[in-house]
Amino acid sequence: MEKMHLFRRAATVFALGLLVSAPVWGQLEQYKDYREVYRDTVTFEPRSVEVVKDTPLDRHRVVTNAFGRNWFLYGTAGAHSFRGDFSNDGPFKGTISPDFSVGIGKWITPGVALKLEFTKSNSRGYVEKFHLHNGYSYYPYGIGEEMTKPGGGTYKAMQTGWWDLAGLLSLNLTRIIGGYEGTGNKEHMGQWMVNLGIGGVHHTGFEQQYGSDNEWSGHAELQYSQFFNEKKRVSLDLKARAIVYQSNFDLTYGQIEGAAHKFDSNLGLDVGFTFYLDKNRNNGWTHAGSNILQRELREREITIVKVKEAEGKAEHGMITFYVFYPNNYSGRNDAPNIPGATVNAVDYLAGGIFTQKQYSDPDKVADRLSRGASLQGLEFKDIPTERADQDFEIDFIPRGYEMLNDTPLSLSLKAGDMNDFKDKTGYYYAPIYDGLHTWNYRIDDATLRQQLISDENYKETATYGLNAHSGLQTIRDWFDVTGPEELVSFADVYAAINSNKGYISRFADDATVARIRHIINNGEIYMIQVEGTATSQDNFTGPDAKQVGIDRNTALSNNRANTIINWLKGNENMRHAASQIIPNNKCGGIEPVSDKSTRGLDAKMNRRVKVQILYAL
Repeated sequence: MEKMHLFRRAATVFALGLLVSAPVWGQLEQYKDYREVYRDTVTFEPRSVEVVKDTPLDRHRVVTNAFGRNWFLYGTAGAHSFRGDFSNDGPFKGTISPDFSVGIGKWITPGVALKLEFTKSNSRGYVEKFHLHNGYSYYPYGIGEEMTKPGGGTYKAMQTGWWDLAGLLSLNLTRIIGGYEGTGNKEHMGQWMVNLGIGGVHHTGFEQQYGSDNEWSGHAELQYSQFFNEKKRVSLDLKARAIVYQSNFDLTYGQIEGAAHKFDSNLGLDVGFTFYLDKNRNNGWTHAGSNILQRELREREITIVKVKEAEGKAEHGMITFYVFYPNNYSGRNDAPNIPGATVNAVDYLAGGIFTQKQYSDPDKVADRLSRGASLQGLEFKDIPTERADQDFEIDFIPRGYEMLNDTPLSLSLKAGDMNDFKDKTGYYYAPIYDGLHTWNYRIDDATLRQQLISDENYKETATYGLNAHSGLQTIRDWFDVTGPEELVSFADVYAAINSNKGYISRFADDATVARIRHIINNGEIYMIQVEGTATSQDNFTGPDAKQVGIDRNTALSNNRANTIINWLKGNENMRHAASQIIPNNKCGGIEPVSDKSTRGLDAKMNRRVKVQILYAL
């Protein structure tokens, strides 16, 4: 009993020294035989849970883009036949005229666009004589010599110049029926569209004595567009078009006997090109839908515990370790999302697979891989995480983040590699799509649609073993660790809390694990201090870009810190230890990184949580 009192007294004195800045310490003198220490009481049952229903990514549901996105320019040229009251009086070739159009448009969704189109041409055909009430007669728009029809009667050729300005609604039938195919793939390289609109036409070249210079026009087009490559920035367009007018093109309706057509029309074929203006954005949309978000709100209470003083000394110490994270990942959404299983951020870092997701329907994946089609839009789901202190059945691929010195976490998306994995495991691993890009490592839901500087940054292509014991020398060199604390690795602590067996044992040091376990099981853990850090690598360019970047990265740093606190306090011997997130006074939780790569050592070192466990033994 005396030894226990000696231990408690020494431990209490140590804790007081650490917490001297707390506001209640001025009240300590009123106690003679007791001292106060802060201890956390954490309720591990969720007090409040917010759930967003899982909606698989749907090819027919997308998030609309900003006003400045998805604009295009186009131009066409072709020929049409004018169809009026007397277009059959003469040879068909006499009704053919060239035309050209230019336009600008914006896709509102992948299936619906609005266009403004200018068309200029003339229309040729035939007209019969028009008799006025005063006995005067003439040929409206008639030109050239009078000609006689085979069955009797006379007519002349006619020609009228015009231009038309119209607004059109474009419906992409291929995408409306088949769904949005995503970007950067060979699916929907040819697309069918229907264009419908209304406009106004202005006649030129003749004085309109008995008709109007202006009239309305109706437009209907069937369009086929063939793209040249997967970027889909330029297409060759073929159009069958009809433009319908009032009968003012030949001024005949109701004026000439036998002229019964209420409308005239131009029917033609055109060929042209469309140029999409979104440079380097592939004109893409983000698929609508949400992954499961389940957030546990844990309540932390500070209580005062009276510990009686006694004589004696104890060993004081501080264990320091770092936990390194993939870009845009903190684990804040990795609550239990799978019935009977969990997706746990710490287990993912220790022994996770790729994005920890798999495709729900392997047959659909196999079909698309065989056709070279994109896998975007296919439903996927989380793979439960496994504790890393076991021998994994899937042991032929890299597992865990920054655990291996020579193989990164990201896997190949080539058909052969994916099929080989499926043959061995029974399922296809899945990347995470944001509609524009493909993430090859796990990310937070909140960071899904953040744009990175280069496509390579969506992959993990390098590893330094920073979460393994073998990476400690790199950490010492980088941070210039010279203090008295005991520097250990994340793998060491993980093995000490769970067991030093299986996969994690490859990356932990036996003696270090034994030392940590002895401290946790036999000592008194008084304080867990955690410092989360994110990098300054934010690519947002909208309003208040600087503040948005600060807010994003501050949230990442805090979420990373909370993830580790909650993990450590799940251990029975650390459950009641005091804990606090310490802001980094030098950088405020955001480390400046000049490297544009998220895969370099500079970026990886600064996506971290620094943990200090203070103990008395």
